[in-house]
Amino acid sequence: MWRRRSAKIVATLGPASSTPERIRALFEAGVDVFRLNFSHGTHEEHRGRFDTIRAIERATGRPIGILADLQGPKLRLGTFRRSPIELAAGARFRVDLDLEPGNENRAPLPHPEIFEAIRPGTELLLDDGKVRLQVEACGAGFADTSCMVGGQLSDRKGVNVPNAVLPLSAVTEKDRADLAFALDRGADWVAFSFVQRADDVAEGRKLVGGRAGVMVKLEKPSAIQRLSEIIELADGLMVARGDLGVEMPPEDVPSVQKQVIHACRLAGKPVVVATQMLESMIASPTPTRAEASDVATAVYEGSDAVMLSAETAAGHYPVEAVEIMNRIACRVQEDPLYYSTLEGTRIEHEHTAPDAISVAARQVASLVGAAAIVSYTTSGATALRAARERPEAPILVLTSNLSTARRLAVLWGAHCVHTSDVNSFGDMVQKAVRIAHREGIAQPGQRVVITAGVPFGTPGATNVLRIAWVDR
Repeated sequence: MWRRRSAKIVATLGPASSTPERIRALFEAGVDVFRLNFSHGTHEEHRGRFDTIRAIERATGRPIGILADLQGPKLRLGTFRRSPIELAAGARFRVDLDLEPGNENRAPLPHPEIFEAIRPGTELLLDDGKVRLQVEACGAGFADTSCMVGGQLSDRKGVNVPNAVLPLSAVTEKDRADLAFALDRGADWVAFSFVQRADDVAEGRKLVGGRAGVMVKLEKPSAIQRLSEIIELADGLMVARGDLGVEMPPEDVPSVQKQVIHACRLAGKPVVVATQMLESMIASPTPTRAEASDVATAVYEGSDAVMLSAETAAGHYPVEAVEIMNRIACRVQEDPLYYSTLEGTRIEHEHTAPDAISVAARQVASLVGAAAIVSYTTSGATALRAARERPEAPILVLTSNLSTARRLAVLWGAHCVHTSDVNSFGDMVQKAVRIAHREGIAQPGQRVVITAGVPFGTPGATNVLRIAWVDR
């Protein structure tokens, strides 16, 4: 089931998409990685989704990635005596640690970490920024604010503090329980929310213990300010544009998206663009032209994957959303400007044999018109290097490690096949040619470019490049 597109599709499962029939339909429509959102649903519900995905994987022989997305800390107001209240622009309003229900003049904010971090001038964004407060004075457990943008407030609305780094771990007790469950079920990626600093990523890596890839969700301006440190520690990144759009000016988000995609490509780390990509398809069978352009832009910029959230989790047209996203990505790839744009990115290569082989593979494949670049890999490092070059030829990834194949399902251009290891150079060539033909990627009379490491099975030892013909 070769997708014939390089950009991958991540889809979120939820109430609208959790039956075996619907998950199979989503996979056949083009989903490469399924996201399980642990902000919603029980472990029992997620267990059923895990089992269904793995059953589809066994039936189709196609490795499928599973992304477990942890909730992270949620900052919320307390309750009001009479809800909702109306807060007018210019009004004075106090938030404090007192759990007594609020009124038109004050509200409980049961998060001491916020009061430790805020200063006069700090903004508090309530209900996804619909109501905006500015701190005028603050002390131990309280803040007096003025309302910059008014509106309705009701019980337990969310709170964002965009210009402060909160003394708060990115991993809650709920996250720890969800993480243990997801790792036991065999999640391939774990996404961490509310990451503010590199230390949060280090904490996540320690908890995961190498059992899955660590994906950092970029939701906070403080994380963008520390982007290079975070990329170095993460295995992959997600541009969570919804939260970023609350905590920073909306006009800044597109340039941040482009910056993150560029930085991840230079580092050879997969990057997912997420949130509100086809939002109107929650209720409509077709997207807006602006949404189609948004998806296309992310693909043109070279993102490894684009993601659907509520569109597939709770929408009325989950399969249709995947189908249109698939068509948009395929159409972008047909544009001659697509690859010329990607080639304009200057990559700083290391002076190593693996980097030299990866660069040469793209150039050789282009010069001889190869049908594919075949990468043998154990850890996935060879495939990551190949994808960083953004070759026009598809990347056929052959690995004896099923976990690697599943994890690389999110990687740009990679078509992963789980197969037994090779024992000799001749076996390597024969297997590469045979599988490329079987998967429909190469036809008799075409050539493939093969990269591998000798001795075989040694992680990170890519040192061989071979051109081979597909027999008639």
